[in-house]
Amino acid sequence: MVRYRSVALVTRDPGLYHELAGFLRERRLPSVSLLPGDRLPETVAVVLTSAEESSSIAHPNVLVVSEGGERRALAAAIAHALSPGNPADELVVGIDPGPRPGYAILSGGVSLGEGSLDSPEATELLAVHLRHRFPSRRLVYRVGSGDPPARNRIVNALLERRRTVELVDENGTTPRGKRRPRDALAARRIAGSPGIPVSEPLVAAITRGEIANVQRLSREGSGGRVTISRTWAHRVLRGEVSLAEAVDQAIGPRGAPVERREARGPRQRL
Repeated sequence: MVRYRSVALVTRDPGLYHELAGFLRERRLPSVSLLPGDRLPETVAVVLTSAEESSSIAHPNVLVVSEGGERRALAAAIAHALSPGNPADELVVGIDPGPRPGYAILSGGVSLGEGSLDSPEATELLAVHLRHRFPSRRLVYRVGSGDPPARNRIVNALLERRRTVELVDENGTTPRGKRRPRDALAARRIAGSPGIPVSEPLVAAITRGEIANVQRLSREGSGGRVTISRTWAHRVLRGEVSLAEAVDQAIGPRGAPVERREARGPRQRL
């Protein structure tokens, strides 16, 4: 059985070739470079070419691309072409946990899409989108073990809707360098690593260090105007509110910091 898993880049235009070749390399899509008139391999699922050269290409799925054109739509079209919809082919979604989780969607080792989410809970919105788009495919969500507060929020949100979830040891999956776009690379590595199935919600004690870190982030995010209370930091870590909501609550409706003191026990004189 032939597996339609590759993209053919067919053009004599050097500018378009270099742009599209880089586009395919960035997404790690299997591709073959040909000239108009060359024989297309059986494994080619989609052909990328220019408008002037498209009439000479005999293939049922030819995408005409202009230099500097919209790449998001192109990526979606390629992903659709490379995903034949065979129920036996599962989709694996790797999630790199964090305040803005990175994600990568793999099918047969081919990356169909990647990026970052606005919050840990947004993972479930991604899951809803994928279920509607691939109703016959088995979906597996592999979540990295790092950042326990964000990790638990992601896993628990997925389990609440009965998604198939695996927990992956993140050792060796996080690349060096800046946080973004390395999140997507880490997510690809997580998606490609075997995980341990998770069936029960994850619960972890929130440490003082994690609370202090959220308070620090609130101070930095508000430009030094406020530091949220430990109670609100705890709520942020539990996923009850976002950090931005906690900061807005601390600043108050008129934009002035609200003075809030947490209840403490009576002080004892020594």
